[in-house]
Formats: sequence, structure tokens, C-alpha cells
Amino acid sequence: MADVISDYQKWKQQGENLKAQARLAMEVRFRELLTEAVAIAEEYRADFGKALKPPPVVTAFRYKASGKPKAKKAAKQPTPRPVAPAPSAPAADPKTKRLQKQLETARQKVEDAKSAGKPTRALEDRVYEIEDALRLASAATQ
Repeated sequence: MADVISDYQKWKQQGENLKAQARLAMEVRFRELLTEAVAIAEEYRADFGKALKPPPVVTAFRYKASGKPKAKKAAKQPTPRPVAPAPSAPAADPKTKRLQKQLETARQKVEDAKSAGKPTRALEDRVYEIEDALRLASAATQ
């Protein structure tokens, strides 16, 4: 009877050792796969300009793109939409001043979004709306 108990205790100890080794190996493999997934997502974003989304089954994994995007190749950069120059004359009208301040803020948001690799279409549309409002306001005062 003592042999059975000692054999069981040895078996249990070996099982605990194997369990600890397997746990460590699985954690290392998990980190390697996540690191590879992050590298693929960064490369995809750099090449195609969009974030690569995980499958719907993955709900807990959150990846935030790095703040320092890699330089894109010149051939892959989309051509920027033309931006109308800001009026050079100083505005005396408070509405025009407010619109100019909004325009500066919107342009800064577009630049920030571009540098972060985020979509900029909605922000660029907002810039054009403000520029139109500014042109209308300056035309009304003349």
C-alpha cells in the first residue's frame, strides 16, 4: 500500500512539473504570436493605409498603433486633396476670426490623424466646410 501512495505522489509531482513547463511554453508561444500579429498589422497599415481588424471571435485583444508610423514609400502614398489657402487679409469680423480659428484647429486635426495613420476623410471634409463658410463670410463683408 505504501508503494502505491509513493508512486501516486511521484506521478503527481511529475504532472505538476509538466504542467508548469507547459504553462510557460504556452505563454511564450502566445507572446510570440501576438508580436507577429502586431508586426503584420503595422505592415498592413503602412502599406495599405488602413487598420487591420481582428476576426469577430477576438473581442478582448486591443491593439493601438504606434505613435511613430514608419515612413511610407512614395509610390504608395495617396495624392492629397488640394487645400485652399487661408485668406491673407486680417479679419476684423468676429465671425471670420472664429471661422479662421476653427479652420486652424481642423487642419491640425487632419495632420495629427495623418501622422497617426487614422482615416482623414471626415476631417478633410470638415476643413472644406469651414473654408466655404469662411469664403461666404468674407464675401458678405465686402
